[in-house]
Amino acid sequence: MKRYLNFINNTWTESTSGKWIEVINPSSGEAYGELTQSNNEDIDLAIKSARKAFEESWGQMSAKERGKRLKKFAETIRKYENELTQIEVADVGKPVTQARADAIACANYFEYYGEAADKVLGETIPFNEGYTVLTLREAHGVTGHIVPWNYPMQIIGRSVAAALAMGNTCVIKPAEIASLSALKLAEIAKEAGLPAGAINIVTGLGSEVGAYLSAHAGLNHISFTGSNLVGQQVQAAAAKNTIPVTLELGGKSPQIVFEDADLEKALPFLVKASIQNAGQTCSAGSRVLIHEAVYEKVTTKLKEAFSKLTVGAADKDLDIGPVVSHLQQSRIAEMVEHAKKSGIDVLFEGSLVDTPENGSYVKPLIFHNVPAEHPIAQEEVFGPVMSIIKFKDEKEAIDIANGTKYGLVAGVWTENGSRAMRVARKIEAGQIFINNYGAAGGIELPFGGVKSSGHGREKGLEALYAFSAVKTIAIKHD
Repeated sequence: MKRYLNFINNTWTESTSGKWIEVINPSSGEAYGELTQSNNEDIDLAIKSARKAFEESWGQMSAKERGKRLKKFAETIRKYENELTQIEVADVGKPVTQARADAIACANYFEYYGEAADKVLGETIPFNEGYTVLTLREAHGVTGHIVPWNYPMQIIGRSVAAALAMGNTCVIKPAEIASLSALKLAEIAKEAGLPAGAINIVTGLGSEVGAYLSAHAGLNHISFTGSNLVGQQVQAAAAKNTIPVTLELGGKSPQIVFEDADLEKALPFLVKASIQNAGQTCSAGSRVLIHEAVYEKVTTKLKEAFSKLTVGAADKDLDIGPVVSHLQQSRIAEMVEHAKKSGIDVLFEGSLVDTPENGSYVKPLIFHNVPAEHPIAQEEVFGPVMSIIKFKDEKEAIDIANGTKYGLVAGVWTENGSRAMRVARKIEAGQIFINNYGAAGGIELPFGGVKSSGHGREKGLEALYAFSAVKTIAIKHD
């Protein structure tokens, strides 16, 4: 059984802990490797490596040269597209097409930020007579990145690429149940010419090394994607060192279907936004709000579409693969059973045919006539489970859409342009999609939430600003 080490200072590095974490294939439930269960000394070593790279190599490199290296990194990722795809299929349980899309997206992020590296500009500010005032954007220094298990490659792309483009150096703690693609990307970075210490990967338990990284005095910024509870813990730990934090903490995103919506256009988006990655998506549009005038028509179409979905092992490349672990499978089952026992109507529940016995599979399911305040419509399920809520008018739709603690993404389906803009302006969310959902990933589009979905923005040029600090220089002259 293969053992995977940490990647620190461009070297595979053993931990002094002597402990290991099993790598489980969620399609089969079988262990096929072991990860280093790191300790605090490993984090210390990684931060020391990153600090040296910031002070002596990557952080002192011209923006133009950093951009060239990041674009070379993107090219090299594409060379390993097939291998990265297969890693994610086995490690996370993503169907092949979805895993490949993640590898491609990861490369695209590094290309985008490589192109943007030398295009972050300062300003000159009109001021008093006899002064010239200008601003510079400078890297924070060493940035920490705690990466979740649902989209490891994409989230490394969207946070690490932006941090590196600004001249920061990075310490990455991937999820203990999905670390292999992160380790492979670090190896690829070395091949592409990133200097030692620019990227460091430390694997292990979030409750141990993740917590230690969050509180480390050697960090200058930390980015976290994950649950609301852990995000609060990360922010509290970072506050002791008074460093900035970017938090993306999930959502319970609504898709609002008005009576004049183009249903043929909307239907594929409504379905995909609920079941993509087996529903394990922070921005999943799994809370579908339907106007009463078209409620029966839309629910009939959704039931028919869900009945055609296929579930199975990730390498079969079906619509839905396994969820990432048996723990996640149990959590989803608990939420579903609670909803059923509390009387929520099941519109459709799929079946599991020919799925491996020990894999962590979940049936696609639709609840309808769901009370807006019920937990199944308030909390992330993180499985292929849709909740349908009926509304009677625009005001009620907006009230329901805003009626959770989250505010990450929303979709609005209507042919009335004025209404689309009115509703978009009133919804509390970081991204609003009108007559589409997700915009095919949209690397250029700032992404992040409000309320309990977190703060700060990733993607687009906004991410570069987040990974930099403004320095003002005021020059007095006669």
